[in-house]
This record gives sequence, C-alpha cells and structure tokens, in this order.
Amino acid sequence: MSHASQQDLVAETSFDCIVIGAGIAGASVAAELAAHKRVLLLEQESQPGYHATGRSAAIYTIAYGPPVIRALTRASGAFFENPPNAQFTAPLLHPRGVFFIARADQTEDLAQLQEELGAAVAPVSADEIIRTVPLLRPDYAAGGLFDSSASDIDVHALHQFYLRKFKATGGRIVTGERALEVSRGAEWQVSTARARYTAPIVVNAAGAWADDVAARAGIAPKGLVPKMRTALIVAPPHGVIPDNWPMVVDVAEQFYLKADAGNLLISPADAVPSPACDAQPDEYQVALCIDRIERAFELRIKRIQSKWAGLRSFLPDGCPLAAYEPSAPGFFWLAGQGGYGIQTAPALARAAAALIECKQLPDDILAQGVTEAALGADRKGLAA
Repeated sequence: MSHASQQDLVAETSFDCIVIGAGIAGASVAAELAAHKRVLLLEQESQPGYHATGRSAAIYTIAYGPPVIRALTRASGAFFENPPNAQFTAPLLHPRGVFFIARADQTEDLAQLQEELGAAVAPVSADEIIRTVPLLRPDYAAGGLFDSSASDIDVHALHQFYLRKFKATGGRIVTGERALEVSRGAEWQVSTARARYTAPIVVNAAGAWADDVAARAGIAPKGLVPKMRTALIVAPPHGVIPDNWPMVVDVAEQFYLKADAGNLLISPADAVPSPACDAQPDEYQVALCIDRIERAFELRIKRIQSKWAGLRSFLPDGCPLAAYEPSAPGFFWLAGQGGYGIQTAPALARAAAALIECKQLPDDILAQGVTEAALGADRKGLAA
C-alpha cells in the first residue's frame, strides 16, 4: 500500500479524529470512521500490522472466548462469509474445524469445556480423531470435541482491505512515528518526533502499548497485560499431507497443531506476561512446544523451519474495551482484544465507530447480544 509523503502528511495537522495504532483494530475502526470524518492513522512501526496482526494464526470460531467475544464473532460472520468488496478475489475464510482433545486424566476439563460451549461443539471419540488426524498417537487421546464452525482467516487480505478502504475514503496514514506526547488543550494534541497533530477525538488502538499511550495522556492504566504466544513451523513426516486436517488443540490449552501450506504450525499455546515489545521466541517455550507435540503426535522434530512470537493483550476480565475514558473527554479506548482481535474485527470496528460518534450500536450487533455496557470503561474488573 502506498502512502502520501511525510512532507504532505506533516503539512496537514488538524483532523476530526486521530487513531493511534494501525493493526487490525486501528485500521478497521479508522476505515469505518473515514467515511464521515477526517481521520489520521498513526503507526509507530514502519508498516501497519507489524506486531500482533502480522503474527496471527487467526481462526474464526463462534465456539470460544467470553460471551461478548462470541457475540462479536457471530456478528462478524456475515462480513467474513460475504465480503463487501470486489477486491476479495478469494474467500476470507477457509474451512478448517478444530478438535479439542483430552487425555484420560483430562476428562473433567473436557466435560467443563463441553458444558461451556454447548451446542457449538460435538463430542467425538479418539478413533474418530485419529482417522482424521492420523499423526495423533493412538494411546494419547481418550476423546474430544469438534468445532465444525472453525475456519482459517486470511489475515493479510482482511487487514489490507481496511487500509485500502481507509485511504480510498480520504484517510491519512503516517508510519514510523511514535506518539511521544498526548495532551489535552482545546483539542487533543498528539506529538511525534516530527510533527504535532490535533483532533477533538483520539482513539487508543495501540495494542500492547495502549496503557502506555494512556499514561502519556495522563490517564490511569486499565491493567492491560500483554502475553507472549510462541509459534513454530515444522515439516510433517515424509509423505504426510496435512492440508485438510482440522486444527488440534489440547483441552487445557497446552499446545495446538494446524496445517500451514503443507507444513505444520505448532505452538505451546503459551500466554507469558511480557512488557510491550517486539516479541521474540523464547527458547524455553520452543523446547516446551516440541516436547508437548512429540508426546501427542508421531512426529520427530529435527529442524525448525521458522519460529516467531507475538503479543496478545488482555484486560483483567478478558473482554475488549471500546469506550470513551470517563476522566478524559474525547479519549476513546479500543483495546484488550486478547487473541480474538482478527475474528471480531468487522463487528467491533462498526461497534466502536458507532460509539465514537455517540450513536447506538448497529442493530445486527445488538441482535447478537453485544451491549454498550459489555464494552464499557466502567464495568467491574477493570483498573480505575
């Protein structure tokens, strides 16, 4: 995606809204707002989506996450199934399915998950799982659950759609510029190393840095905790083609395995608290991942083709925040999506845009059970 020159962008310093962070959250809400407002999208990295968005192995599933996440995911379904633009020459969703598997000593965990997910999953036997994923060791799983709704998401296509939509409606993007100062006068002022921008509204969509951005604005943090997730790409055994296998997830979230362009993407499903940073894979987590995967699957990992880590950011109650800060008029939080930011982006962007414009949530989102209070800044469980 081409951007206007830095000189042009610096010359235009007054906007209706400044969105800080150009990952999927910031790009999508900026695209929704740009139809009615002059919007600046400000990104500290050299390209949008460098951190969590660009490192996501995103799955669309209506079966997992807190109730508000499931509701936002359902409300995003129509967008994913019928993308509203001719630029999507391939589907955004690719059917995958997910097996949640349990060892004999994990049957209580499996029963709890089945009760939690209800009709969204169906019980399956160990034999059924092995017939579909023959790499699973015959003596490993006692049974499992199957989520037939799960699909892979084309994250890059989704993110680029929002960035292009934003630009096409007049939005302006500045990359490689960190919001060093955020202060309130007659309007909000956001200063970078090269310019100062003003707007009556600032949207804090800075991901793992959202509490840091708030602190620069003199606003108390919400208790956001970035957590590291490690992932590896390895080859399957010779002659094994896993492309059509469902994803396999340990019922206690100790590991997962999914096909990835003829290879296997594996993870220890770690969630290690971390400072906001350019996350790098931890060698202990890499070793832990290999050990867990080799115990569950007939797979000897001799070489790692690639490895990486990303940060997923959680608020204390595990639910996203999309609301104005009560103590600072015009400062809007869009943070805490955890590991669900991609699959909820279409609905959460429209919900956040409506709330930014002080409108009611869209009817189709309300119909799925999403409420303004569930996304609000004054709900129980958030920091002050």
